[in-house]
Amino acid sequence: MRPIRILALAVATTFAAVPAGAQQGAAAPTPARVTAATPAPSLTNYVIDPVHSELSFRIRHLLGRVAGTFGEWGGTVAIDTLVPANSAVNVSIQTASIDTRVGDRDKHLRTPDFFAADSFPTMTFKSTNVTVQGNKIRVRGDLTMRGRTKPVLLVGTYEGQFKDPWGKMRTAFIASTTINRQDFGVSFNGPFEQIGMIGDEVWIDIAIEAVQQ
Repeated sequence: MRPIRILALAVATTFAAVPAGAQQGAAAPTPARVTAATPAPSLTNYVIDPVHSELSFRIRHLLGRVAGTFGEWGGTVAIDTLVPANSAVNVSIQTASIDTRVGDRDKHLRTPDFFAADSFPTMTFKSTNVTVQGNKIRVRGDLTMRGRTKPVLLVGTYEGQFKDPWGKMRTAFIASTTINRQDFGVSFNGPFEQIGMIGDEVWIDIAIEAVQQ
């Protein structure tokens, strides 16, 4: 075989071995993309255990105080251990279940003079912001009563998490707030020494124990 033909055959064989993309000056293949591992979810959902929780209120009556609670209420708590601001609290209360330990007074409280339970059977609280510093908590949210919604601030302490005797995780916290009943259209009153028979400020305390879903 002539030297020229041998050289041409060698060049052709070498060129054929190069990938088509490289023959046309194409860029090198892109390395495979590395996907970061998805972090484990940090939000844990709990259901309020009303048997081991407490919702109570106090209001001035004459020169003393009247206290009460609600027999039917519940809700959920979502706790984000990494970003506490993502945590949330939702509570729903049946207004007809009010209990001040005096039957006639409770009947009056269910009327339009106060809770108007027939027209507004449910009172709700939905958090909008949660702040945690150590075991101190501040929960801002919207309280809806008698069709009116107003912002309120609950201040209290986070009691931590624990596993109950049945192997379920539980969490607990306590908090309190003060509202003005006039803000929610509860204006019934009677004259008493020019200060009114019933005060406007209502002190609310809540102690929640909730079970992980």
